[in-house]
Amino acid sequence: MPTVFLGTSEFAAAVLRRLADSQHRPALVVTRPDRARGRGRRLASPPVADTARELGIELDQPASVNDESARARISAVRPEAVCVCAFGALIKEPLLSEHQLLNVHPSLLPRWRGAAPIERAIIAGDPHTGVSIMRLTAGLDSGPVCLQAPEAIDPQDTYGTLAPRLQELGGELLIRALDENPQCAEQDESLATYAEKLTAGDRLLDPRRPAAELERVVRALSPHIGAQLLLPGGALLGVREARAIAGADTDQGVVSFTGPRPVLGCAEGALELVVVQPPGKRTMSGEAYLRGRRE
Repeated sequence: MPTVFLGTSEFAAAVLRRLADSQHRPALVVTRPDRARGRGRRLASPPVADTARELGIELDQPASVNDESARARISAVRPEAVCVCAFGALIKEPLLSEHQLLNVHPSLLPRWRGAAPIERAIIAGDPHTGVSIMRLTAGLDSGPVCLQAPEAIDPQDTYGTLAPRLQELGGELLIRALDENPQCAEQDESLATYAEKLTAGDRLLDPRRPAAELERVVRALSPHIGAQLLLPGGALLGVREARAIAGADTDQGVVSFTGPRPVLGCAEGALELVVVQPPGKRTMSGEAYLRGRRE
């Protein structure tokens, strides 16, 4: 029997590719409507929509997947399961009860339920994360877990290096869950933590925090969002790569421009800005940025 796939993001698109290459290839992909993006505010399709078109899979982009017409289109497929990954919209009853819904979540649930599990795991300094396959319920990533597999977080991992490994793992686990139909176990609510959606405030590098923590923020937001540093005068400097320095003598909150690279004094240690992006300019090395300031 075919499946139906619900997803939106780049992460979900990678899982869709793996699913489409299996005996559980989706007969229908459901994603969010096109929306305006970028400075020109031009309409753009979600990554999953582009991938579905490339793979030649029937595509639906309803205003709400919970609408009767959207649900009827899913039911017409008579799917063995509805596979969900980073869909980005609330799925409600009666859709929740009409099909077996398997959700691919990039964390070891119940740790890091919510919107930004990969970023929050890196920021927290977790030594490992992973992927969980769970049955979708009305709660926030709180349904029974069917399969899990861990993935180490290397000291130099960014979102950009960790996410592809989790995408691959998620695709393999999803196919295994469809093949084996394993029993699912309820989560331990006492161990639940929440990966809140990232905000503009999460991007700002606060020198009142230790440099090692700010380095993790930079890694967690690279390359898709990017951390920012508020400079004297109010400009926001994008920070794409940084390195914590122990025992530096730069005062807390002060940005030193005297060395080969800019250095931010922090509550503990200092943060060397290795790769930056000045407002309205391209990404450049910290050395090139300082040369531009001096010219």
